[in-house]
Amino acid sequence: MSVSKEFNGGNRKPETLVHAAPPAVAVLGSFDTKGGELRYLCHRLKTAGVDVITIDFGVYGPAIDHIDFPAAHVASAGGADLSDLRISGDRGSALSVMASGTAEILRLLMKERRIRGAVSLGGGGGTNVASKAMQSLPIGFPKLIVSTVASGNVRPYVQETDLTLMYSVLDVAGLNRITRAVLNNAASAIAGMASQVSVGADEPTRAPSVALTAFGVTSKGATAARRRLEEHGFEVLVFHATGSGGLSLEKLLRAGFFSGVFDLTTTELADDLVGGVMSAGPDRLTAAAEVGVPQVVSLGALDMVNLGPLADVAPEFRARRLIRHNDMMTLMRTTAAENSELGSRMAAKLNVSTGPAAIFIPLKGVSSVAIAGEPFFDPEADQALFAAIRNGLGPNVKLVERDVDINNTDFVIEAADELAAMIARLPNLEEIEHDYEKK
Repeated sequence: MSVSKEFNGGNRKPETLVHAAPPAVAVLGSFDTKGGELRYLCHRLKTAGVDVITIDFGVYGPAIDHIDFPAAHVASAGGADLSDLRISGDRGSALSVMASGTAEILRLLMKERRIRGAVSLGGGGGTNVASKAMQSLPIGFPKLIVSTVASGNVRPYVQETDLTLMYSVLDVAGLNRITRAVLNNAASAIAGMASQVSVGADEPTRAPSVALTAFGVTSKGATAARRRLEEHGFEVLVFHATGSGGLSLEKLLRAGFFSGVFDLTTTELADDLVGGVMSAGPDRLTAAAEVGVPQVVSLGALDMVNLGPLADVAPEFRARRLIRHNDMMTLMRTTAAENSELGSRMAAKLNVSTGPAAIFIPLKGVSSVAIAGEPFFDPEADQALFAAIRNGLGPNVKLVERDVDINNTDFVIEAADELAAMIARLPNLEEIEHDYEKK
């Protein structure tokens, strides 16, 4: 189904949109309030030899001429009538509808291979709509937003995607020497990215992919594990367990991207339990179990919770064992009670696995700072973690305990070999790992 038939073509003739050459970049935004800036961005893209397809997700301004997908079409794609959105006066709901409509148009444009990238600009509201829409695009597809909020907490906008944010420096309110310079760079950036994308092109045959989680205090073990898995013929994708990394991992597992996962570093579970800054949410360690992907799990960095700068540590945590990791990050040792709860939660999540699962316990330390002689060495807390796992684990999950620490080379090689054996026993590997890019 073509975009033009689905939404009555916007203002562009159907045959022009369907057969446009060369492939374009989608320029989306509130053309009613940011029209001058968006048109300047379009001009710079055209100067760079890139065609544009414009999408207006503005709600309250007058109809804008010469827009490929006017606001009324965007609202319709989101399941609403633009006039109803205006009458309701509920700005939050209206923006949600426009985000959904923009996402649907982007997906169809990409499916028809009409665009090779997407770019937007705006303040808080515009960034919210554009980011939600762009999150529907797959990893590897160029997506860029010039935003006034790009220098703050950007996690809500980026989520687990590869969205690029560029700080606007000034408010996006008029053209001047600074905004022109920023928009020039944005146009050049998205044009460059789009020129490198071959939408729908066949890829060479690639090795099956497995996921691996890592952290600074488990990096030695993760490196050895990666090399071993590569020796088995796998493409290994390493996720930094910083909260966003765990979210990305869970999303890609659910999308069928991986043949297996070696979840060496599960530290994000501790942040979720205690209130650290690197939580991946309550659904961490659930995707592989739900979709049946083979998983080998360990306890990397469950000795710690990640907090912010030392000066900002909450009063109730200041008397606990802390390590000043850097100016922006403080590590806090988990207690025996916290570790017991973590062990119980992990066991419960693994017990419902629909595919093969194993957990490897390193009895001499779960991170490089939790071994004997290091500041987070705490055998009592570790034993609470191990005991809770032993007591809670069901018979369908393989339990392996070794009298070494988590960075021991033999330990991670054994775990990697276990994962490789699990995957080898699957009857149809091709049906387990889907082509994520073609979804």
